[in-house]
Amino acid sequence: MSNQTTMTEFLLLGFSDIWELQILHVLVFLVIYLAALVGNLLIFMAIAFDHHLHTPMYFFLMNLSIVDLGSISVTIPKSMANSLMNTKSISYAGCVAQVFFLLFLLGADFSLLTIMAYDRYVAICQPLHYEAIMNSRACVQLAAGSWISGILCSMLHTGNTFALTFCGGNMVDQFFCEIPQLLKLTCSDSYLSEVGFLVFSVCLVLGFFVFIIVSYVQIFKSVLRIPSEQGRHKAFSTCLPHLAVVSLFIFTGLFAYLKPTSSSPSALDLVMAVLYSMVPPMMNPIIYSMKNKEIKAALRRLTAC
Repeated sequence: MSNQTTMTEFLLLGFSDIWELQILHVLVFLVIYLAALVGNLLIFMAIAFDHHLHTPMYFFLMNLSIVDLGSISVTIPKSMANSLMNTKSISYAGCVAQVFFLLFLLGADFSLLTIMAYDRYVAICQPLHYEAIMNSRACVQLAAGSWISGILCSMLHTGNTFALTFCGGNMVDQFFCEIPQLLKLTCSDSYLSEVGFLVFSVCLVLGFFVFIIVSYVQIFKSVLRIPSEQGRHKAFSTCLPHLAVVSLFIFTGLFAYLKPTSSSPSALDLVMAVLYSMVPPMMNPIIYSMKNKEIKAALRRLTAC
């Protein structure tokens, strides 16, 4: 395996060589996957089929549910299948596809979270201009922009990573194909170009995160001026969960991609990967529907049909 042309497969990290622990891994991942699948599908269907929820906030939430469905489907099924078949392999093409779709969906996810913060800022801080600013055309353009930005980001990183020469073996120290772990397998300084692109992307993400924080500072200032306690509670219950999701997603993802990689598998790397790739898609439906009366009402109407 001297270069990428002869690399036919990679070996992913297994959770255990003991059959009983492999089954436990499958069951845990299956519960997480089904929870994310059912939760996001219910939110998507509630918003799609209930005209009461055809507003900008829920339109972006529906897009977020689609992204979450895709992102968690990229990593978990393959990992479960490998455990059930007692194998660790993933084809070269499968690894390329996994990196591409995961980066695409995570990029779109972050863009949507940023747009949702802007939507809440306009709704709370500029309510008189909300309908004019967040009209249907603007919403479609913003959502399309998030998907396009995800594709462009993914094309850049995937193409740059797999243009490198792999000669450090084919063992990926992660349960899915992750760029930092793949870069460990390269054998020339050419990988520094991808490191440079990663640093640039991280700076871009941090810039958007600052925008999100500034938006929420303005939101909280406006919320504190609301005379009605019920109004303040509604605004906080909408914004705080969103901020929690954004913070978890960004900090665990940045840690995974910026942390210096070790020569051997690290439990911390595994935990961070689980937190940024699996927890947000599972938690988003819970966070956005648990205290959301409109979503609960739409789900009741949907199940009553």
